[in-house]
Amino acid sequence: QVQLVESGGGLVQPGGSLRLSCAGSGRSLHHYAVGWFRQAPGKEREVVSCSSSRDDSKFPSDAVKGRFTIARDNAKNTVYLFMYPLKPEDKDVYYCATKFGPCSHDLTEYAYWGQGTQVTVAS
Repeated sequence: QVQLVESGGGLVQPGGSLRLSCAGSGRSLHHYAVGWFRQAPGKEREVVSCSSSRDDSKFPSDAVKGRFTIARDNAKNTVYLFMYPLKPEDKDVYYCATKFGPCSHDLTEYAYWGQGTQVTVAS
């Protein structure tokens, strides 16, 4: 079983940056595809980006392509989401989750989820 804890969220101005962390315990995240997701109140949770376990290939969504970068630190068993430049529409609760096999846009395939971290982008 894998436990995930997100951190790094907060309030930032438009054009600013944040680094979100997804710290894993219980098993090495190296064995899993790790995805970042976000959800606004009343909306469905959506994929932001995903890092494949097989070759660390990355799959950012069109909304964040060129602005957000996902990266692994296997020594720290942590996956990061670097976010820059942030826009007001990026305001959401951000979650990380893991699955065996390749990255997927099907959220039901992700077995383990963190509790989420809030990102707010406002002047």
